[in-house]
Amino acid sequence: MAEVTAKNVDNACETAEEFTRIFYKEVDSSRRLTSKLYLDTGLLVWNGNGINGSDKIQKFLMDLPASNHVIRTLDAQPLYESISNKITYLIQACGDVTYQNDNIKKPFQQTFLIVAVDGKWKIATDCFRLQVPYSS
Repeated sequence: MAEVTAKNVDNACETAEEFTRIFYKEVDSSRRLTSKLYLDTGLLVWNGNGINGSDKIQKFLMDLPASNHVIRTLDAQPLYESISNKITYLIQACGDVTYQNDNIKKPFQQTFLIVAVDGKWKIATDCFRLQVPYSS
Protein backbone atom coordinates (compact mmCIF):
# COMPACT_ATOMS: atom_id res chain seq x y z
CA MET A 1 0.00 0.00 0.00
CA ALA A 2 1.42 3.39 -1.00
CA GLU A 3 1.68 6.15 1.57
CA VAL A 4 -0.40 9.26 0.92
CA THR A 5 1.75 12.40 1.24
CA ALA A 6 1.07 16.15 1.06
CA LYS A 7 2.44 16.04 -2.50
CA ASN A 8 -0.13 13.34 -3.39
CA VAL A 9 -2.88 15.56 -1.99
CA ASP A 10 -1.61 18.58 -3.98
CA ASN A 11 -1.53 16.45 -7.15
CA ALA A 12 -5.08 15.25 -6.49
CA CYS A 13 -6.32 18.84 -6.11
CA GLU A 14 -4.53 20.04 -9.27
CA THR A 15 -5.90 17.06 -11.20
CA ALA A 16 -9.43 17.74 -9.88
CA GLU A 17 -9.31 21.32 -11.16
CA GLU A 18 -8.16 20.28 -14.63
CA PHE A 19 -10.40 17.22 -14.84
CA THR A 20 -13.61 18.99 -13.80
CA ARG A 21 -12.89 21.91 -16.15
CA ILE A 22 -12.71 19.42 -19.05
CA PHE A 23 -15.63 17.30 -17.82
CA TYR A 24 -18.15 20.12 -17.41
CA LYS A 25 -17.07 21.79 -20.66
CA GLU A 26 -17.77 18.53 -22.50
CA VAL A 27 -21.07 17.88 -20.72
CA ASP A 28 -22.26 21.44 -21.40
CA SER A 29 -21.05 21.79 -25.00
CA SER A 30 -19.72 18.52 -26.50
CA ARG A 31 -21.67 15.60 -25.07
CA ARG A 32 -20.92 13.45 -28.07
CA LEU A 33 -17.37 13.16 -26.68
CA THR A 34 -18.24 12.18 -23.11
CA SER A 35 -17.81 8.41 -23.49
CA LYS A 36 -14.03 8.86 -23.80
CA LEU A 37 -13.97 10.26 -20.24
CA TYR A 38 -15.30 7.01 -18.71
CA LEU A 39 -13.80 3.56 -18.36
CA ASP A 40 -15.59 1.12 -20.68
CA THR A 41 -16.97 -0.43 -17.48
CA GLY A 42 -17.73 2.94 -15.86
CA LEU A 43 -20.77 3.51 -13.67
CA LEU A 44 -22.93 6.64 -13.54
CA VAL A 45 -25.48 6.99 -10.74
CA TRP A 46 -27.76 9.88 -11.74
CA ASN A 47 -30.18 10.93 -8.99
CA GLY A 48 -30.32 7.32 -7.80
CA ASN A 49 -30.53 5.67 -11.26
CA GLY A 50 -27.56 3.50 -12.30
CA ILE A 51 -26.15 3.32 -15.83
CA ASN A 52 -23.27 0.93 -16.65
CA GLY A 53 -20.81 1.27 -19.52
CA SER A 54 -19.39 4.30 -21.30
CA ASP A 55 -21.62 3.98 -24.39
CA LYS A 56 -24.83 3.77 -22.31
CA ILE A 57 -23.65 6.68 -20.15
CA GLN A 58 -23.03 8.81 -23.23
CA LYS A 59 -26.48 7.98 -24.63
CA PHE A 60 -28.05 8.91 -21.28
CA LEU A 61 -26.18 12.23 -21.15
CA MET A 62 -27.07 12.99 -24.79
CA ASP A 63 -30.76 12.60 -23.90
CA LEU A 64 -30.59 15.24 -21.14
CA PRO A 65 -31.58 18.84 -21.95
CA ALA A 66 -28.74 21.28 -22.69
CA SER A 67 -27.07 22.39 -19.47
CA ASN A 68 -24.76 24.91 -17.90
CA HIS A 69 -22.79 23.90 -14.79
CA VAL A 70 -21.13 26.39 -12.43
CA ILE A 71 -18.79 24.86 -9.84
CA ARG A 72 -18.91 26.49 -6.38
CA THR A 73 -16.72 24.09 -4.39
CA LEU A 74 -14.22 21.42 -5.37
CA ASP A 75 -12.22 18.98 -3.30
CA ALA A 76 -10.11 15.92 -4.00
CA GLN A 77 -8.09 13.29 -2.24
CA PRO A 78 -5.85 10.41 -3.27
CA LEU A 79 -6.97 6.95 -2.22
CA TYR A 80 -4.77 4.51 -0.33
CA GLU A 81 -6.33 1.59 -2.14
CA SER A 82 -6.16 2.20 -5.87
CA ILE A 83 -8.05 0.56 -8.71
CA SER A 84 -5.93 -2.07 -10.49
CA ASN A 85 -2.78 -0.59 -8.90
CA LYS A 86 -3.27 2.70 -10.74
CA ILE A 87 -3.32 6.21 -9.27
CA THR A 88 -6.87 6.85 -8.09
CA TYR A 89 -8.49 10.08 -6.86
CA LEU A 90 -11.83 10.87 -5.28
CA ILE A 91 -13.24 14.22 -6.47
CA GLN A 92 -16.19 16.07 -4.93
CA ALA A 93 -17.76 18.93 -6.93
CA CYS A 94 -20.69 21.09 -5.86
CA GLY A 95 -22.36 23.92 -7.70
CA ASP A 96 -25.39 24.98 -9.70
CA VAL A 97 -26.77 23.57 -12.93
CA THR A 98 -29.30 25.19 -15.25
CA TYR A 99 -31.15 23.06 -17.80
CA GLN A 100 -32.48 24.55 -21.01
CA ASN A 101 -36.02 23.28 -20.42
CA ASP A 102 -36.62 25.22 -17.19
CA ASN A 103 -33.85 27.86 -16.81
CA ILE A 104 -33.92 27.54 -13.00
CA LYS A 105 -30.57 27.21 -11.19
CA LYS A 106 -30.51 23.98 -9.22
CA PRO A 107 -27.80 23.05 -6.72
CA PHE A 108 -26.02 19.75 -7.37
CA GLN A 109 -23.35 17.55 -5.88
CA GLN A 110 -21.18 15.21 -7.95
CA THR A 111 -18.60 12.67 -6.82
CA PHE A 112 -16.09 11.11 -9.21
CA LEU A 113 -13.69 8.24 -8.70
CA ILE A 114 -11.07 8.69 -11.41
CA VAL A 115 -8.18 6.43 -12.32
CA ALA A 116 -5.04 7.04 -14.41
CA VAL A 117 -5.06 4.81 -17.51
CA ASP A 118 -2.32 5.15 -20.12
CA GLY A 119 -1.64 8.77 -19.18
CA LYS A 120 -5.31 9.83 -19.22
CA TRP A 121 -7.86 10.19 -16.45
CA LYS A 122 -10.90 7.93 -16.74
CA ILE A 123 -14.03 7.92 -14.61
CA ALA A 124 -14.61 4.63 -12.81
CA THR A 125 -17.69 5.87 -10.96
CA ASP A 126 -19.69 9.09 -11.15
CA CYS A 127 -22.49 9.92 -8.73
CA PHE A 128 -24.62 12.98 -9.56
CA ARG A 129 -27.38 14.27 -7.31
CA LEU A 130 -29.56 17.36 -7.56
CA GLN A 131 -29.83 18.92 -4.10
CA VAL A 132 -33.58 19.24 -3.62
CA PRO A 133 -35.14 19.62 -0.17
CA TYR A 134 -35.84 16.29 1.49
CA SER A 135 -39.42 15.58 2.47
CA SER A 136 -40.50 12.52 4.40
